[in-house]
Amino acid sequence: MRPKSKLVSNKNPVVKARKRKVSQVTPKVETSSSRKKAKTEDKEERWIWWEEDQLGDRIRWRTLQHNGPVFPPPYKRVPANVKFYYYGREKKLSENAEEVAGFYGRILDQECATKDIFKYNFFTDWREVMTSKERKEITDFHKCDFRDFHAYYKEQAEERKMMPKEEKLRIKEENEALTHKYGFCLIDGHKQKIGNFKIEPPGLFRGRGEHPKMGKLKRRIEAEDILINIGKKAKVPEPPEGHSWKGVVHDNTVSWLACWTDNILGSKKYIMLNPCSKLRGEKDWQKYEIARKLKAHVARIRSEYTQDFRSKDMGVRQRAVALYFIDKLALRSGNEKGEDTADTVGCCSLKVKHIKLDKEKDGRKYVVSFDFLGKDSIRYVNSMSVEKPVFENLQKFVKNKQLDDELFDLLKPSTLNKYLNGLMKGLTAKVFRTYNASKTLQEQLDLLTKEGMSIPEKLAAYNRANRMVAILCNHQRTAPKNFDISMANLKSKIDEKCKLIKEAKKEAKSTEENSSKHNKRLIQLEEQLKKLNLQVTEKEENKTIALGTSKLNYLDPRISVAWCKKWDVPIEKIFSKTQRDRFRWAIEMAGPDFKF
Repeated sequence: MRPKSKLVSNKNPVVKARKRKVSQVTPKVETSSSRKKAKTEDKEERWIWWEEDQLGDRIRWRTLQHNGPVFPPPYKRVPANVKFYYYGREKKLSENAEEVAGFYGRILDQECATKDIFKYNFFTDWREVMTSKERKEITDFHKCDFRDFHAYYKEQAEERKMMPKEEKLRIKEENEALTHKYGFCLIDGHKQKIGNFKIEPPGLFRGRGEHPKMGKLKRRIEAEDILINIGKKAKVPEPPEGHSWKGVVHDNTVSWLACWTDNILGSKKYIMLNPCSKLRGEKDWQKYEIARKLKAHVARIRSEYTQDFRSKDMGVRQRAVALYFIDKLALRSGNEKGEDTADTVGCCSLKVKHIKLDKEKDGRKYVVSFDFLGKDSIRYVNSMSVEKPVFENLQKFVKNKQLDDELFDLLKPSTLNKYLNGLMKGLTAKVFRTYNASKTLQEQLDLLTKEGMSIPEKLAAYNRANRMVAILCNHQRTAPKNFDISMANLKSKIDEKCKLIKEAKKEAKSTEENSSKHNKRLIQLEEQLKKLNLQVTEKEENKTIALGTSKLNYLDPRISVAWCKKWDVPIEKIFSKTQRDRFRWAIEMAGPDFKF
């Protein structure tokens, strides 16, 4: 018997259920080439962790074993005929300087390589790895010629594309052997996939948008940089020969297996488990349960921040207005940033220049217009009519301030989240985003899905509902490069189908014999035309909208699963194989009557 989907206690937002034996997975063998893989998968277990008693609020695992990360291969010097020129003269580079010069040569034809900040950062960091003699001689970036490097690496890329089938197979087998050894770990005796077991190779930092650190050198990560997390009784993985780990810990309150510090941003990087693992699945489940729990508190919280619009404390007023925007517009809270980070903002870090206030605009009153760069340097442009107290407060917040001054200068994200946690345990600004996204999907699916719809029509309704969420969360993308070609091909198919329908109608009128055959063909053609027209509409609607981001990160998967079960839509039409593995807990748990 499956556990019921209920709101759970504050103490542990993961439902406790009885233990059940792990089931064995027996995949279908479709071709002879997949038999070997199928035999391996037959032996692999599927851990029904969501039906087991939980370990507690903080404990993530009892035992943990793994073999550590895989490091990128050492640098291999370029052939002698690949030369670097400075001021038109050949100059032999040291190994370190040559490697970093190659990083720039690889991307010589890319837009980022033309940007002044990229070139400046690259040249500054490149000079740091040079020998003292090289630093004295190579002083002007504009006199450097990297064209041989560019030609060489381009040729290498072409050779890889033209690689013989046998060589590709050999490389594939080597990668599979690496995955077999390093791509899995044992947690509480269960085999689990690791997400990113390979350490990223050195290179040049790109960043999102106009990042001020673009072009800086991402240095090679060594064992001495890495902290290993493993069970106390497990064998510690061996570091590469001649190296030693930075340290070894046995912390069962975290889910990472290894961590190090990024030299560009100073942030922590982790080796984590695959999204389909127990630890990642539990985290997802908890996240959505907390968001569902907000339903019981949201009316009280909204009432409280509405009252705070008129507080005597200006800091409280700022907190109330910021929370209003986070709630109504699903804005991110925004973190405090230094001068060396990209100029992206969230709600708490908005500046005066990011908003415009109009008492009347386009027939609306008290209009606030937003224009700023959000996460990943995606521009957020929106305007909304707000309540009068919100508008009046904003007028006070911007008074006597410069354009670059903070709008909410008395508010910090940490302060806001501490306040929210006091209103409801586990509540953060991000929970509002998850709650509003999931709530929007549920409401839109209930509104758009009708009896008698075909599968393509139901899927179109699902995508429209998902699109509403993506718009709410500002999940944008640039139109695909081949969008116009793809649309032209679709429209060509539609024209051809219309022509066939026209011909079929003529034949049906002129021929009384076999009229049922003609009618059947006509119905088929009209159904095909309907599908093509739906595809055109969906492509056009979703041209600049990223549907996947919200589906994977902000939408309770049980909403989609329940919708599929209620309306007889195959789950694989909504979730890919990888996504179905990630959300296996939701697929098993949610019945057709589940509501967020």
